[in-house]
Amino acid sequence: MPDLEQRLRDALSRTGGASSDFDLNNNVQIPDRQLTPAAVLVAVRAETETVILTKRSARLKHHPGQIAFPGGKQDAGDPTPVDAALREAEEEIGLPRHRPRVLGSLPPHQTVTGYQVTPVLAVLEGAYDPIPEAGEVSEVFEIPLHHLARPDMFRVEGRRWQGRKRFYYTVPYGPYYVWGATARILRALADRLV
Repeated sequence: MPDLEQRLRDALSRTGGASSDFDLNNNVQIPDRQLTPAAVLVAVRAETETVILTKRSARLKHHPGQIAFPGGKQDAGDPTPVDAALREAEEEIGLPRHRPRVLGSLPPHQTVTGYQVTPVLAVLEGAYDPIPEAGEVSEVFEIPLHHLARPDMFRVEGRRWQGRKRFYYTVPYGPYYVWGATARILRALADRLV
């Protein structure tokens, strides 16, 4: 069995296009609009082979209480999406920017909210105690990569949104309901890890 880093590098080398929140909704026209650049950090702990995720604060205006990767909008001071993902992870969960070993990026993901999100894949080695930024993050937790790397663990669910039924991926784990853009990005990774 190849080591974790090699498996992730192999996944990055496999073909696959960009994804979007519209993938499972053929009857929805993707809006023609200027997308805001953003990035998330898909950090895998080497020792435990777990993926670090957050539960967003219930006090946030957008996506309160949802499961997400550390990340956010690419600011003017972020030269690249990688810089944005590392900065946001430091701000949101106290992960020093120099700690993750960045392996590369998955193709971008377009959200219904108008962002083009670059998922930055990285390995984290050694001890790290998360420090959630209370205004944005209510919890930092981890899900085993072997759970997220299996396409059969993902389900398609739907709910009404803007007057029509919208379908999306979910990958529940224990008390955590991972869905939407986070689940779609994880599904893109799972498809490459097979």
